[in-house]
Formats: sequence, C-alpha cells, structure tokens
Amino acid sequence: MNLLWEICLQTVEILTLVFGILGMTLSLMLLFAPRAVRNFSSVFNRSLDVEQKLGFLDKDIPTENLVYGHPLLVGSLLSAGSVFALFFFLFKFDVSHFAQIFFGANHRTTSGEIIFETIAWVGRAGCLFGAAAGLILILAPRKLRAIEQGMNRWVETGALIEKLNRPVKTVDTVFFRYPIFFGLLGGSVSCLLIVLSILNLLR
Repeated sequence: MNLLWEICLQTVEILTLVFGILGMTLSLMLLFAPRAVRNFSSVFNRSLDVEQKLGFLDKDIPTENLVYGHPLLVGSLLSAGSVFALFFFLFKFDVSHFAQIFFGANHRTTSGEIIFETIAWVGRAGCLFGAAAGLILILAPRKLRAIEQGMNRWVETGALIEKLNRPVKTVDTVFFRYPIFFGLLGGSVSCLLIVLSILNLLR
C-alpha cells in the first residue's frame, strides 16, 4: 500500500510540474503577447448545448413494477442484504486496521480513524434503514408506496439549464483588461509550483 501511495504522490508531483510549466507559459504570453493569448482563447472557445446533454435527466426510470410487483422477493433480498452488511459493520469492520491500510502502518493518525468510524456509522444507519424498508415492503407494501409517493418531489431544471447555456465573457474581459497583473500573478504561482514539484521529485 505504501508503494501505491508513493506512486500516487509522484504522479501528483509530475502533474503539478506540468501544470506549472503550462501556467508559466501562458503567463509569459499574457505579459508579452496578449493578442496571441486572445487569439488562442477565441480558437478554444466552444458552445455546449447543455439542454441536449442533460436531457436524459428528465427521463423516468420505471422501477415500481419490479419493486411493488414482487414485494416478497424484493423485500426479502433487501432485508437479507441489509442484515448481512450490518453484521459486517458491527463485527468485521476494524476501523484501526482500515486506517493502517490506507494511511500506512507507521502513520499514527486520528483523522483516518475518524473518517472510517464515520463511514461505519453511516453504513450501520443505512443498513438499519434498508432492513426496515425491506420488512415494510414485505408486510405492508401499500404503506411503503404511500410513503414513497409522499416523498417524491419535482425539481425544475429549466432555469438552471438556461443559465448554463448563456455565454460567459466576463472572465476573458477581466484577464485581457489587466494582463500585467494576471501575468505576474500566474507567473508567481506557476514558479512556486514548479520549484516545489522539482524539490519533491529530487528528494
């Protein structure tokens, strides 16, 4: 696990170096050739039809026939799976062991144990909820269906999609209005990223 962690860290350092070099290049171009940056910006600008891409969110997924058509089968499977998962979270889920796996055996940390303890409690609560839903589905499917229909909500996404479809030109306007400031700022941040990534790679 430590080897995998080292590989991930080196990958992040290499990506940081690459992004730092790209940021430095763009900052220098913004300082000394802002028109070229404006031309690149106009070339890479694209219009995306968000309404067409997100149209699948408006489709209904018919699951009632499967769930309420076979309440005994679905309820039994849901209850059995929830009880099995609850048994795992209660007796087999070792928080300290998982923290050592993901954060290293020699790395003593309470944050990792807090994260996995939270996962364990969320999992237990979800398993109890699943077991209760399965029992209600077996004993009183009409009651569960009424509860589900009462919780159904309609979310209007048209206004959000219209806002996403509007072109945003203020970012380019601000960058090209103050090219020296943003060029120096981007160059400073990119220089810091390059130096840090090189030092981490050479250690």
